[in-house]
Amino acid sequence: MAKGLDVGTMNILSAKQEGTDTVFVQQRNSFVEIEYSDMAEQMLSRSDVLHIRKDDDVYVLGDDALNFANIFNRETRRPMSQGILSSDEKSAIPMMKLIIEQVVGSPDRPDEKLYFSSPADPIDSDLSTLYHQKTIESFLNDMGYDAEPINEGMSVIYSELADNDFTGLGISFGAGMTNVCLAYYAVPVMKFSVARGGDWIDEQAAQATGTQVDKVTSIKEDGFELDFTTDVGGVEGALSIYYENLLDYVIEKIRKEVDEEDIEEGLDVPVVVTGGTSSPNGFSKLFEQHLEDADIPFSISDVRHAEEPMYSVSRGALVAGRSEEEDQDRDTAGSASEDDESESEPDEEIEAASDD
Repeated sequence: MAKGLDVGTMNILSAKQEGTDTVFVQQRNSFVEIEYSDMAEQMLSRSDVLHIRKDDDVYVLGDDALNFANIFNRETRRPMSQGILSSDEKSAIPMMKLIIEQVVGSPDRPDEKLYFSSPADPIDSDLSTLYHQKTIESFLNDMGYDAEPINEGMSVIYSELADNDFTGLGISFGAGMTNVCLAYYAVPVMKFSVARGGDWIDEQAAQATGTQVDKVTSIKEDGFELDFTTDVGGVEGALSIYYENLLDYVIEKIRKEVDEEDIEEGLDVPVVVTGGTSSPNGFSKLFEQHLEDADIPFSISDVRHAEEPMYSVSRGALVAGRSEEEDQDRDTAGSASEDDESESEPDEEIEAASDD
């Protein structure tokens, strides 16, 4: 059975099918360093906190990292930055590998198919995603998977637009990047990313208000809504301002990148938005309002918000993996059928000869 993996700057999530249910496993893609002591390690072990010891330090990883960072008044560290492995974090690769192992687990069988999300190269930065993509692929193959990357925006379309023949505009608002893909019948005709997402919003709001970034992130994730009733000057007011700025920025990039020759005349396409950054209430309504004011060179039928925006990318990767497995099973069955027919032909010839 195939699996899907969303390798995000803020969170890493896996998806697999169990009967009729899709099961997700999630960990925050971060860690914090604390000083080692026997008491601290015993406490962490008893509490099932994901951690490793290295020399005189203990690293707390995943969901518990943010809690420990707030307790000890420290900033969490991230294996990824701007959607890819961080070149400034010396511990990025071993920490990332451990979190991925915890999230995806061992293969259920040798060479189990696993699709993992990979961002498109950003059009507003010199960043290249190739090293990141190949490193994650190597992690997974070493674990015993048959790993293959899938464009993050395309994964959104696989997850959310099956009822529209996988045709539409999928936008994943992640922490490190925003990924955009326009597809017709599961064939991408435009895909790109921009090097802005939830982290950019948090950093701008933190700088504007003099607040620690982790504190801003906690406020954003704790019931923040895009209703524009908060007072300008506080953290929530700053978040609202930079959310709106991000939406305008992404829409302008879509307008510039769309090639009108790739757009089928008269076709209305749905837009689906997802990703952790799209989670606040009011996001999709605000995005729809800004789209209406933009000069987009194609017709939009409606704007949809994924019911479970955090899980959309991993679910789409799972859909891609299961589809490939089904194709392989059909090919195998077809080959076996052809072999059976060819093996029966000599018997038919023998029977015909004996009749003569």
